Amino acid sequence: MNEFIITFRETLEAALIVGIIYTVILRQGLKKEIRHLWYAVGASVAASLLVALFLINIKESIGKVSIEKLVEAILMYITAGLLWYVIFWLSKLVSDRKILEGHTSSALEIAGWGVFFLVFFAILREGFETAIFLMGSFSILGSFSYVGFFSGMILAIFLGYLVVVQGRKIDLTSFFRITTLLLVFFASGMVAYGTHEAEEFMVKGKHLNWVGLEDKRLEDGTTLKARDQISRVWNVHQPKKLLNEGDIELFYNFNLHGKELYSHWFHDKGRVGVFLKGFFGYNSNPNWVELILWFISLVFGLSFWSKFYLKKES
Repeated sequence: MNEFIITFRETLEAALIVGIIYTVILRQGLKKEIRHLWYAVGASVAASLLVALFLINIKESIGKVSIEKLVEAILMYITAGLLWYVIFWLSKLVSDRKILEGHTSSALEIAGWGVFFLVFFAILREGFETAIFLMGSFSILGSFSYVGFFSGMILAIFLGYLVVVQGRKIDLTSFFRITTLLLVFFASGMVAYGTHEAEEFMVKGKHLNWVGLEDKRLEDGTTLKARDQISRVWNVHQPKKLLNEGDIELFYNFNLHGKELYSHWFHDKGRVGVFLKGFFGYNSNPNWVELILWFISLVFGLSFWSKFYLKKES
């Protein structure tokens, strides 16, 4: 689901850019510039793939688990920031046909290579953002849907073709209003998961003393670990070896992740919970900081979304 939403939106923006510029050039009968446009499309796609491979290699080159978690947390926060950037400025710019036509006309006045660089950097920007967003989604879910990835891309290209080349009229404002609302929730989920990864960094790197948590020796001689002192908002649906009386077996999966345990659908790695985790930042046992930051980011996102997309026409 996340792969579909990300690739659909980013590819649609790129398709609209290429389609609108193509239409402007074709209308003026500039065949040389059309060739430059398609050269730019090919070069930008190749460059986007290289950027994606570069980002993956950076992530995989980090060996220490605790440092990996810290990097993932930072990437999550960066991803959320980029999503807000796309939501509240870039997507509105891309959906404005007149602005793109004006930029293209300026490029045409310079030379055909102006068209090349305009298209190249516009699509490369989308490719970079797509790579960052998909890495964040994969870090959350631990899996990748090729069906969602390619279906989102194909549908976006087809829709961009209908909208621009065929001149079909589609209310892009309503379309971007809906998809942007979905990305508001996705960005808040990134913030929540980034906070969860920051906790993992402190736990696995033994840095909980930074927040005043240390192992405690109890009166009965046992030790209370620092990680067990983290205050949780709730702690539900944890995997278990045996079902209790009253548990409905239909809502459990056995050995879901290679462990001989029963996992509830609404555990954050269960059938339903994994979707809720990836899209809304749901967690079976969130700490208070995680929940508070998720709530603040959601309020922030919804306030700006309503400002840009629900404001009355003056």
